[in-house]
Amino acid sequence: MSRAGNENPGGKIRVQGLPFDANSSFLKGPAKAPAFIRKAFYSPSANLWTENGLDLGQSGQWCWEPDLALPDADTAFARVENRVTELLERQHRLILLGGDHSLTWPVIRAYARAFPGLNILHLDAHPDLYDHLDGSRHSHACPFARIMEEGLCTRLVQAGIRTLTGHQKDQAECFNVEIFQMKDGGLPGPVAFDGPVYLSVDMDCLDPAFAPGVSHLEPGGLSTREVLSLIRSFNGSLVGADIVEFNPDRDLNGMTAMVAAKLLKQILGRMIETAF
Repeated sequence: MSRAGNENPGGKIRVQGLPFDANSSFLKGPAKAPAFIRKAFYSPSANLWTENGLDLGQSGQWCWEPDLALPDADTAFARVENRVTELLERQHRLILLGGDHSLTWPVIRAYARAFPGLNILHLDAHPDLYDHLDGSRHSHACPFARIMEEGLCTRLVQAGIRTLTGHQKDQAECFNVEIFQMKDGGLPGPVAFDGPVYLSVDMDCLDPAFAPGVSHLEPGGLSTREVLSLIRSFNGSLVGADIVEFNPDRDLNGMTAMVAAKLLKQILGRMIETAF
């Protein structure tokens, strides 16, 4: 990894793997994702430059953290929240690599304390607003219900949605969630946030043609270019992000790993360009 920002232990932005998928409802596999994303990040088929011309291999503003050990479901949320809190208290900004989407709840609990008035931009095929799924309130289908119940963000904007159920529609109305469904275009127009923004990217926001390596294949999604454009174009201060629900067991020719690595590069680039 000699080309990486992880040569500089003082880098302000930290990329942290969260290998955990105990709350997946259909298939396991996302716990393996951080290692595959790192491998794709350094693939000799690509390079470490962002599309805006930043060489991440020469930037001292970021570094990798070792994957966080999450050996059991009973302690995972507390370990994630404590680790994110610790890094934020050191004035770092984080990009988390999941893992299933349930992890976003403890991450946001820590972020909400550090950034009052936090906004969330959530890209996903699913709203993840179920009160419970299969009897579990900790399911990866529920994190944004928990986040909104606890009042952890000022505004939640969801894009790419194409599986809205009646229950989740009611939840969205109850919590005043702004949902942009694929049947209506899937993307907000020029979106501006007042205050800090956390970006949560579920890889199944993308159409399976672009990202087949996910547990829940949901046709009719966003293109890679649409997601990259949204990462670049929304107005607001990006203070953290996660990339979740990549399942290497379902991938084809490393395709989804490369897409996840590309998204990571562009998110890193935006955070570096706007924070320093």
